Amino acid sequence: MTETQQKTKCITLKGSAELVTQYLLYGINSILYQRGIYPPETFEPAEQFGLFFLMSTDEKIKSFLDTVLGQIQEWLVQRKVQKITLVITNVNTKEVLEKWDFRVDYEGQVSKSTSNSSSTAELPEVGTKDVKTIQKEIREVIRQITGTVSFLPLLDCLCSFDILTYTVPDCNIPKEWDETQPVFIANSQEVQLRSFSTSIHKMDTIVSYRNI
Repeated sequence: MTETQQKTKCITLKGSAELVTQYLLYGINSILYQRGIYPPETFEPAEQFGLFFLMSTDEKIKSFLDTVLGQIQEWLVQRKVQKITLVITNVNTKEVLEKWDFRVDYEGQVSKSTSNSSSTAELPEVGTKDVKTIQKEIREVIRQITGTVSFLPLLDCLCSFDILTYTVPDCNIPKEWDETQPVFIANSQEVQLRSFSTSIHKMDTIVSYRNI
């Protein structure tokens, strides 16, 4: 196999950002379903990464996720995102009951420009892993997300969710987005799930919950 043929099998920068965004979309929908944030009849099955998922059919939720994750995908290409947090809150008391942190690291050879101090380092255009290997790693993380219901406390109240995006300071935030402070859970327990890497982006998933 030639070097060119090997490279065509490997993930590209845009492909890596797209895969990470797909992981977030299917992972977040899995959490919303598994944690009972919305009624089960408002979800429908879909297949991705060789797994079946239950995806929300609520148009407001779908539109919200499309908008947020579309912007996150752009920022992943530009190395602007540091962390995405899914926050689950008690609707009545506003108390944060659970949060899911998706932490992003940027891998690979980074070319730094010294000629212009405002220049940002760029990610490599092509990684070293093929898509099938990455999808296999993502499947393992998704299976762990599904399995968390075995130890996470029951959410026995009306809950809502929000997504917080932590970016680098010089990021152009859309005007319709609000700036918020980091959220904390009192007396929390934290569990780190498996990581996966595209060889360009590395994603760590951590769930924190109130220790009753």
